[in-house]
Amino acid sequence: MRVLGIDPGLRNLGWGVIDVAGSRLSHVANGIIRSEGEEIGERLLTLFTALTRVVAEFAPTAAAVEQTFVNKDGAGTLKLGQARGIAMLVPAQAGLAVGEYAPNAVKKAVVGVGHADKAQVAHMVRFQLPGVELAGPDAADALAVAICHAHHLQSAGRIAAALKGAA
Repeated sequence: MRVLGIDPGLRNLGWGVIDVAGSRLSHVANGIIRSEGEEIGERLLTLFTALTRVVAEFAPTAAAVEQTFVNKDGAGTLKLGQARGIAMLVPAQAGLAVGEYAPNAVKKAVVGVGHADKAQVAHMVRFQLPGVELAGPDAADALAVAICHAHHLQSAGRIAAALKGAA
């Protein structure tokens, strides 16, 4: 299984791709898409086009996006939500179901605590994906989303197998 994780942002959208074979995770690629343009429409188009290329190049079989948290700046939250819409649309357009995870759930899955800082997340991503060269903090967060989704899918598979065996 190949998992695409996305850390949405209007200026910088992090992405990371991992392969999952049983309990083994391996790094495929990661990067940061930097939006271009002054107007929001141009910036969203940049994100859409570049993320579409990532999906076409790496052909993930599963995808997940970090959920947006609401902050004090309503306009900023709305703009982030628009970028998140692009992050969900592109994999969905490729026929993938898109998982969503709260930032604290991602941190708990990767670091073990829900209030870890970015440095702790990056450290644990490097630990779980030996030899990975991170494109930056947004890419590390995206890989963490992919790892969280992989764990979730594995757990769901084990539960489904157990239920099937009990039937």
